[in-house]
Amino acid sequence: MKNLLFGAAYYDEYMPYDRLDEDIRMLKKAGMNTVRIAESTWSTCEPQEGVFDFSHVERVLDAMEQAGISVIIGTPTYAVPTWMVKSYPDVLATTAKGRGIYGPRQIMDITHPAYRFYAERVIRELMKRTAHRKCVIGFQVDNETKYYGTAGKNVQEKFVKYLRNKFQDDLDAMNAEFGLDYWSNRINAWEDFPDVRGTINGSLGAEFEKFQRTLVDEFLSWQAAIVNEYRREDQFITQNLDFEWRGYSFGVQPDVNHYHAAQCLTVAGVDIYHPSQDELTGAEIAFGGDMTRSLKNENYLVLETEAQGYPGWVPYKGQLREQAYSHIASGSNSVMYWHWHSIHNSFETYWKGVLSHDFEENDTYREACRIGEEFQKIGSHLVNLKKKNEIAVLVSNEALTALKWFGIEAKASDNGKTMYNDVVRWVYDTLYKMNAECDFLWPESENFSDYKMIVVPALYAAPDELLQRLNQYVEDGGTLIASFKTGFANENIKVSHEVQPHILRECMGVKYHQFTFPKNVGLCGTLAGPEEEHQANVFMELLIPETAEILASYDHYNWKEYAAVTRNTYGKGQAYYIGCMTDEQLLRRIFERAMEDAGVQVQTGAEFPIIVRKGINEYGKTVRFIFNYSAEERTVQYDEADGTDLITGEKISRGENMQVGAWDVRIVEA
Repeated sequence: MKNLLFGAAYYDEYMPYDRLDEDIRMLKKAGMNTVRIAESTWSTCEPQEGVFDFSHVERVLDAMEQAGISVIIGTPTYAVPTWMVKSYPDVLATTAKGRGIYGPRQIMDITHPAYRFYAERVIRELMKRTAHRKCVIGFQVDNETKYYGTAGKNVQEKFVKYLRNKFQDDLDAMNAEFGLDYWSNRINAWEDFPDVRGTINGSLGAEFEKFQRTLVDEFLSWQAAIVNEYRREDQFITQNLDFEWRGYSFGVQPDVNHYHAAQCLTVAGVDIYHPSQDELTGAEIAFGGDMTRSLKNENYLVLETEAQGYPGWVPYKGQLREQAYSHIASGSNSVMYWHWHSIHNSFETYWKGVLSHDFEENDTYREACRIGEEFQKIGSHLVNLKKKNEIAVLVSNEALTALKWFGIEAKASDNGKTMYNDVVRWVYDTLYKMNAECDFLWPESENFSDYKMIVVPALYAAPDELLQRLNQYVEDGGTLIASFKTGFANENIKVSHEVQPHILRECMGVKYHQFTFPKNVGLCGTLAGPEEEHQANVFMELLIPETAEILASYDHYNWKEYAAVTRNTYGKGQAYYIGCMTDEQLLRRIFERAMEDAGVQVQTGAEFPIIVRKGINEYGKTVRFIFNYSAEERTVQYDEADGTDLITGEKISRGENMQVGAWDVRIVEA
C-alpha cells in the first residue's frame, strides 16, 4: 500500500433518494479515500436470470473515479436472488435443521452446481465492467464466507469420497480410528454410510466439520481464480474473514480455518466488531488484528469495523479515533466502516453507519473527519507498519471443534459452559493487558523457532507430529506454556492410551491420571502471595510432578498432594503446564516467570488501561502507540528512545512523563 485506506461500504442501491454527489462531498471532507461496493446486491445486478443491470455500480465508479476515491469491488455472491431459488429450490442448503427457507443471507449450498454456474456468470459480468477501471484497487471475494451448515446429499457424498481418500479405502482403519464399533455405529460398506447429521460419534462428527471447512477453502479459491483472470497486477484480492460471534467478534472462527482460507488471497482482510463506550478495551481489535496479520505475516486490511454500529455502540468522544489507531497499531493498512449511511429498511436498519438515517453531520462523522485529516498528515509514517514479536499463541480449529463435542464443563454454579475460545481469550487477554504483544501460530505453521515463547491453550486434539515439534521446540531452547486439555487426543479425537499429557509428558516433566471440576479449591505456592486468595476454576487436572518443580498446588484437603502449575527444564528450554483455569493475576505471574526464562522483555511502567503497541515503519523507525482505554487522563512514563509525537510534533525524551487523555492515544516515532 502507498497510503492508508480510509473509508466505508457504500450502497447507492439502498439510498432513498439520489445523493451521490453530496455523499462524495462528505466523504472527501472526512478525508476518506476508499469505498467498498457491490458485495451484497446480486438481485439488483441480475434482476432476472441472464438480465444484467450494473448501472448502480458503474454510476458509483464514474463518480468515485472523478473524485479521486478508490473503490474495492465485492463479488455479490453471499445472498442469492429469488429467481434462482424459484428455479432451483435445492440451492438452499440442507442443514442439521433441514432445508432452509428463503429470506436470510448466506443460506445457500456453496457447492451446488446451479449456484456455482450463476455465481461464476455474475462474477465474470461484474469483472468485465470493473477490472479495467482506474479507480478499482482490489476485489473482495464473497463476504464473511462460511459453509452455512450445508450437509445435503451431495455434500455427504463428497464427504464419503474424502474419507475414502483419507483412509485409502480401508474401512477397518476408519472404524478403528473413529471408534465406530461403539453402539454398533460400525460401517461395513461405503454404500451403507449413514446420514452424518445424526451421528453421536465425536470423531466422525468433528471430521465432517473439518471437511465442511475445506468447502470454504475451495469456494474462495474458485472465486479468486476467476477474479485472477481479469484483475491487473496492481489490484489485490482479499476476503473479509470474521470470528466466532458472541454479540461481537470474540474468538477463533469455528466454521472457517483462516490459515487455510487465506492462502488464495493476495492480502488478508478482516471484519472486527467490539463493545464500545465503557466496555471498550481494545482487546477485540488487537486479537482480530494479530490473528489476521499472522495469516501471511504481512499487513492486512480492516474491511469492516463499526462506526456507530448497534445503537448502544455509539462511541464516546475520542473512541472512534482511538479505535482507528488501534487497528493501525496491529498492522492494518486500512480502516473501513460498515457502513457509510444507516439503512432505512430491512434486517440491519439499526446497525448504524457513519451517518445516521437523516444523513446529517453528527459527532461520529466529525470525529471521522479528524481521523481522515490525521491520516493524510502522518499516514506515510504508519502505512505498512511491520511488527516483530517474540511471543506466539498456537490456535487450532481441530481443538476448537473437538471441545465443542467434548466440552470443558463449567462449575454447576456457573451459567453456560467454558469453551475453547474462552481459554484462548483467557491467555490472550492477559498477555494483552500486560502489554506483551504476540502473533498467532497454527498447527501447520513452520516458524515455531521464530519465537522465544509459545503459549498453547487447550490443544485437545493434535497429531503426534505436532506434539513432537513442541517437545523439540523446548529442547532447542524455547519456552512453552501449555494449559489443561492439551495433547489429550489425536487429530481424529482418539484419546491417547498413554499416561497424560501423552507426548508432552517428555518436556513437561509431569503426569496425571485423573481430572475433575474444582469445588472450593484454592491455589497456593510460590506464585501466590501469603495474604492472597486464588481459586482453581472450571477444570482441574491432578498433576504429579516427575522432574518438574511445583509453582502452585491445590489448596484443598483432598487435593493438596497434587500440583496445579509446574515448570520443567528440558534440554535448553523450559516448559510450563497449567492444570486448571486460574484468575488473571496468577496467570500473569506465570507469564512473567516464563518471559524471564525466555528472555522476553516485560513492559514496565504501563499496564491496562494503558496499552502500548509498536512497529517499524517504512523509514526504519520504531513507532509506539500509547493508548488510554479509560475515561480518565493518565500519566505515563516514556522509557524508550527519544522521539517525536507524530500528531503534535512535540519532542518526547526518555524518562519523561507524558499525559494521555481519556480515550486518547499518543503516537511517538523514535
